[in-house]
Amino acid sequence: MVTILDTHIVIPKEDTPKGLLHLSDNDQLWRWSHTPSIYVYKPKQNNKKLNLSVLLERMRDSLSEILIHYYPLTGRLNWTNGGRLELDCNAKGALLLEAESSKSMAEYDDFLPHNPSINELIPTVDYSRPINELPLLLAQVTKLKGNDDDGSYFAVGVAMSHPLADGISAIRFINAWAKLTRGATLDPANDLPFLDRTNLKPSHPLNPPRFDHAEFKPLPLILGRTNNLEEQKKKTTFALLKLNSKDVQKLKKNANTNTTVYGSENGNDRIHDQSERPYSRFEVIGAHIWRSASKARRLQESQPTVVKFNGNIRSRLQPPLPHNYFGNALAPTVTTICSVKEITTQPLSFVAQKIREAVKKVSDHEYVKSQIDYVAGFEGRWDLIRTPYLEKGKYRADVPFFGNPNIILGSWMSMPLYEADFGFGKPFYIGPGRVCPYDRAVIALAPNDDDDNGGGDVVIFMHFQEEHMKDFINFFWEDIPSK
Repeated sequence: MVTILDTHIVIPKEDTPKGLLHLSDNDQLWRWSHTPSIYVYKPKQNNKKLNLSVLLERMRDSLSEILIHYYPLTGRLNWTNGGRLELDCNAKGALLLEAESSKSMAEYDDFLPHNPSINELIPTVDYSRPINELPLLLAQVTKLKGNDDDGSYFAVGVAMSHPLADGISAIRFINAWAKLTRGATLDPANDLPFLDRTNLKPSHPLNPPRFDHAEFKPLPLILGRTNNLEEQKKKTTFALLKLNSKDVQKLKKNANTNTTVYGSENGNDRIHDQSERPYSRFEVIGAHIWRSASKARRLQESQPTVVKFNGNIRSRLQPPLPHNYFGNALAPTVTTICSVKEITTQPLSFVAQKIREAVKKVSDHEYVKSQIDYVAGFEGRWDLIRTPYLEKGKYRADVPFFGNPNIILGSWMSMPLYEADFGFGKPFYIGPGRVCPYDRAVIALAPNDDDDNGGGDVVIFMHFQEEHMKDFINFFWEDIPSK
């Protein structure tokens, strides 16, 4: 059981700009709820006896200071008459909770999101309240019960409004907050945000789409179905999969050395082109996940399936966005439609190539600009393309759903996840705060892995329909080459 000891409304330490701050059309795409995450710490040897009150005072003071720069997080959202979200920078504050748990570390089951106890470590957002009353940033610091010889552990649970920040922005903020808390000096070029979102404004006048934006069209349904309502209602569960560097290299070798004929175009057989750059970890591991999922679901061989994911477009635009752009700078993309038979029987290079083709689309400045204009055309009809926030028991057939027979991929491999040191060392666990309501896999570097160029250990946060998870895990490990 977790007891809330104190609650603090934290506002910026200095006066900050007031009034409406433009939210881009890209910010309108995502669910309007908060993204939950959890950081778990085991204090260093000389800091074992953790004084929670001292830590909270330090974190509250540094939060007030960092919010001078990240002041949008202290504002509130509103709905316009057209269903658009707007941000009022009114400095009403972020919420910081001080808590203590009576549970042992073992009762948290490695902090995996399928354990209901994890919800106690993350601030709860009451979505029954009007949206303009909801804090956009909530954090909870919980002292955990450790073994007598281990001293105290603590967890930092964070809930951040998705319309304000994508994962890259959220990680940058949390790392900067931690840096201030431990007494380090901020680097303006890396730790402070670029807040002007007008760089992502559409063309004026609005240009018609220059590409076929399949990423915003309905995804394949299970054959014989007219909607995905039945799949939306199925329970998903969670698994944490760990690939060591040798397993990663085996998959990469399999995909990058396979020269088997893998398809036909206009009647001509095609062979994997070895002159192209090798398939990346994301392309190869994503292909392996797609294949394992397609096998586990045991659908018809002719069943259409796709993978959808988001690309970071900060460096894709011309001119590029600043790397410290704070907001949503993600471009959705989707693979071409494949059959389950293709995904499960063709070489891994075939599947990786499909993911590469989707990556290439959102690596093209013209495609991204066309997508921005396409999204702007949905003004007043955002629900048709916005990632939904599905309240328990409420399902809609006319909103996006990314589960069976399809899957969502995500990559955190470029994010400095484990840099959030609040003065007691780096976290030993970081993960999502709840089980996703559809099938999703997020690929991240394992802790203490500084090798961003290949060869490192990888963890996969896997959300999958409960009835298929066991088979998925079996196929996932069985299909890794022995050499």
